[in-house]
Amino acid sequence: MHDLRHGTATLALACGSDLRVVQGTLGHGSIVVTSDIYTSVLPEVYHRSAQAIARLVLGKARRTARSLRKAAA
Repeated sequence: MHDLRHGTATLALACGSDLRVVQGTLGHGSIVVTSDIYTSVLPEVYHRSAQAIARLVLGKARRTARSLRKAAA
């Protein structure tokens, strides 16, 4: 039964579920417990987060550059 819980939580995180949702589903009293157990086995969660941040920052930088070019023209 424990392996099923672990597998379900791992799959949920891999599909992009929020860590708080997984915490509630598993009944962990603290998100720290959930985080300590499951995020260490899912490096792709960190990778997806880094990609999302990069997209946000680069998108903003591109929009700013376009605005500056328009203002200079």
